[in-house]
Amino acid sequence: MARRKAPQKRGQGALNVSFESKNDEQSAGEATGRSHCQARRQKMAVHKKRYLKFVVFLLPVVLAGVYSGTSLPVWTMRAKAQKEDLTWASAAEKKMLRNLHTFLTEHTQNLHLLLEEVAQLGVEISSLKKERQELNQAALELASEIYVGRSDWALKSSGATIDMQRTSKTYDCKENWVCRILWFFRTPNPPDTILQPDVSPENCWPLQGHQGQVVIRLPARVHLTAVSVQHIYREVSPSGTVTSAPRDIAVFGVNADREEETLLGMFVYNVEKEAIQTFPLKDTHRAFSHIKLIVESNWGNTAYTCIYRVQVHGKMAKPENLN
Repeated sequence: MARRKAPQKRGQGALNVSFESKNDEQSAGEATGRSHCQARRQKMAVHKKRYLKFVVFLLPVVLAGVYSGTSLPVWTMRAKAQKEDLTWASAAEKKMLRNLHTFLTEHTQNLHLLLEEVAQLGVEISSLKKERQELNQAALELASEIYVGRSDWALKSSGATIDMQRTSKTYDCKENWVCRILWFFRTPNPPDTILQPDVSPENCWPLQGHQGQVVIRLPARVHLTAVSVQHIYREVSPSGTVTSAPRDIAVFGVNADREEETLLGMFVYNVEKEAIQTFPLKDTHRAFSHIKLIVESNWGNTAYTCIYRVQVHGKMAKPENLN
């Protein structure tokens, strides 16, 4: 019985040892499993943290994208509208600036032209002032010359008279009884009527016939330059005609001392022209104390020729030329 028990104890001890070793192995495995679990947990925690960080980082981006996705068309339209407005405003400003530049360029050119014209006008005004002064001086000299040269030396009030001995007879209408009746109430005008400024109708000197002459004694010796003969216009003639007006006239300068006659000119008085007509005389460089007008014909009246006025123009001889 005792021997049998002894082997049982050794076998039981071996079982105990193996059981203990299994328990140790099991404990070691459990410890290793726990360490692995802890490691995985730690890795998972790290991954969770990274994931949270990524989510936290990505969330604003997603929200911004969502916001951008909803408002982007509006922004695009607004930006497009603003761009169009800016483009239109820019084009308008460019056009305005271009127009302003053109306007300023044109007006600058016009201003330059205007300044040039003003300068030219200044020169012309200066020239005109000078010319006006010269013209005034010339006018004064001409007026003086006209006054002296065209002064009437055949004026009765200045001392001119008619040389009756060498002057034709005044018209006598004894043969016409109507004329005798009319002239009974008035006497015919004398030859010195032509030496007076009154040239009203019928206030003329009627010389006998269609030919005749008159000799005027001048108040001084004169260098004769021109002679003027005056009649009336047809419109104011009492008879409605001017047939009694002189036509062909010859003018002579007469030296009373030696009774010399010098032909100074021959001319035609035209009744279709002005009532007073002036004719230049030939310059003989001589002074005369008398002038003779010879009427060689008239405009158709055979009974008489009417002379309204005669004016003699010239310059008085210098004292050394006087006798």
